[in-house]
Amino acid sequence: MIKRIFLTSIFPLLLAIMAPFAMAQSRDLPDFTDLVEKQGAAVVNISTTQVIHSARNRQQFQSPFDDDDPMAELFRRFGQRQMPGMPPQRDYESKSLGSGFILSADGLILTNAHVVADADEVMVKLTDKREFKAKVLGADKRTDVALIKINASGLPAVKLGDVSKLKVGEWVLAIGAPFGFENSVTAGIVSAKGRQLPQENYVPFIQTDVAINPGNSGGPLFNMRGEVVGINSQIYSNSGGSIGLSFAIPIDVALDIKNQLQASGHVSRGRIGVAIQEMNKEMAESFGLGKAEGALVSKVEKGSPAEKGGLQEGDVILKFDGKAVGQSADLSRIVGSTRPGSQSTIDVWRRGKISSLTITVGEMPDEEGKLLRPGNRRNKQAEPPAVNRLGLALSDLSADQKRQVGIDNGVLVEDVKNGSRGDLRPGDIILALTSKGVQTEIASVEQFNSLLAKIDKSTTLTLLIKRGDAQIFLTLKGMGDK
Repeated sequence: MIKRIFLTSIFPLLLAIMAPFAMAQSRDLPDFTDLVEKQGAAVVNISTTQVIHSARNRQQFQSPFDDDDPMAELFRRFGQRQMPGMPPQRDYESKSLGSGFILSADGLILTNAHVVADADEVMVKLTDKREFKAKVLGADKRTDVALIKINASGLPAVKLGDVSKLKVGEWVLAIGAPFGFENSVTAGIVSAKGRQLPQENYVPFIQTDVAINPGNSGGPLFNMRGEVVGINSQIYSNSGGSIGLSFAIPIDVALDIKNQLQASGHVSRGRIGVAIQEMNKEMAESFGLGKAEGALVSKVEKGSPAEKGGLQEGDVILKFDGKAVGQSADLSRIVGSTRPGSQSTIDVWRRGKISSLTITVGEMPDEEGKLLRPGNRRNKQAEPPAVNRLGLALSDLSADQKRQVGIDNGVLVEDVKNGSRGDLRPGDIILALTSKGVQTEIASVEQFNSLLAKIDKSTTLTLLIKRGDAQIFLTLKGMGDK
C-alpha cells in the first residue's frame, strides 16, 4: 500500500520534470518529408543485363601454366574444348540492380561503376514509371564512379552540396532501391570523413550509419538542405546486409571524375613512380621526425618522374603542392588528382631537415605493369653465418644474385633467431639502415654489424628491406642484445 501511494504521488511530479526534455527532444528530431518530396523524383533505379556467352563461360577454366610456358599455348588451343558426351554450353543473361541520380534535365545520371560494369544493356526507371535505355558515357573503376545518359528532357535534377561543410554527427539521408525495393528512404548521421579503406587509394570516403544494402549502390546521400554530398558505394558487413557501416564517395570527387568522363570518356591521373608506406611513431623517431606524419618513400622507380626530380628512398614526403600529407593515403589522392605534365613542389624530410624538390608529374597507365619475379636468392654456404646482436644470421650476396634481383647493394637474411623484432623474415634483403635521421646503404655483412656495434641498444632503428617485388621499411624499437 505504501509503495502504491508513493508511486501515485510521484508520477505527476516525474511527468512535470520530464515534459520539457521530451518536448525539446521532439523539436530536435529531423523531419525528412519535405526533402524526400522535393528531391525523391531525381533518384532513379538502374537495372543491367549482361549476356554471358559460352566462350566467356569457358574462361573459368584457367590455365595452370605460366604465360611463357610452352604448354600454355597448347592449353589455350585445346584445354577448353567441349568434352564428348557433355551438353553444349549455352548463353545466359545475368541481371543486377542499382541506383543513380539525375544531374541535369537532359538526362545525365551519376551512379557507381560497379553497377554498370560489363553490362550489355542498362535500363533506367524514373519515379513516374517511365523507362529509358541508357548509354554509358564512361566509368572509372578506381573511384567507382560512372556517368550514363538517357534521351529525355525536362527531368528533375538534384542539387549538389559542399562536402567541405559537411560535419561529423550531421544528419544525412539516402534514397535507393535496396534489394529492388524502389525509392526506399533511410537516414542516419555522418560517422566520419576522409575514411581510408583497404585497396582504395583515391577516395576519402564519407562514413555513415545510414542503412545501405545491395541495390542502394550508386544512389545519392543527401544533407538536410536537400543537397547531394555523396554517392553511396560500399558497406562493411559479414552477412551482406547493413550493420551501420556504410561508405559514400564525396560528391566533389565524383564531379571531377564526371567532368573528365564527359569530356574524354576516360580519367587522367597523375603519377610520380614511388612506393610508399605509412609512418608510425617508431619510424618517426628513427628518422628524427617530431611526430608520425607524411608518406615514407620505400622505393623509387628507375626513370620515373620521382627519380628525375631527385626523390630518394628514405625520404618522407610532408607536402605536395603545398597540401599537407598527414598519412600515406593522402599522397595517393593528391598526386592522383594532379594533372599529368604539371610542375609540382614536394617538401621532404631528409637527413634531419626539410628539402624542397620540383617534379614533373607523369600519367598513370590504365593498367599497372607486371612486377618482375626474382628467382632463388639464397646464398648457400658451407658454414652457417654467425648471429648478430639483432638475432639475425646474414650473408653477402654475389654479383650474380644482385643482378638477378635488380639491386646494387644489400645483405641477405638467412635466418631470424630468438624472435627478432620488426617482422624480419628469412629471404629478406636488407638494403639500408636508418638511425637518428641518418640512412646508410648496406654493402656487406661486416659493414652492417659494424654499424650495429656503434648504436646504443635503446636506440630505435629502421631497416629498408626488399621482400619479393616490394621494398618496405621495418622499425626495430630498442635493439637489446640477443
